[in-house]
Amino acid sequence: MAILTEEVGEMARIISRTYGEQSFKESDKKVNLADEMADVLFVLICLANQTGIDLTDAFQKNIEKKTTRDSERHKNNNKLN
Repeated sequence: MAILTEEVGEMARIISRTYGEQSFKESDKKVNLADEMADVLFVLICLANQTGIDLTDAFQKNIEKKTTRDSERHKNNNKLN
């Protein structure tokens, strides 16, 4: 869990500097958002394996839940139109 938190923090740093108000430090300029996202995914997959969770099944069920629950949710959202 600590490693996942660390990886998410690294990803957040890139996002906040790329899309937010913070500027890049010299040491941040060589980082890659896609690589950091892959690190997060890798650690999450490791956690699922260690805890016996079928992540593919859990993800599929979660998508089905969101598809049913949110099928009309964003249609009238002015922020998205």
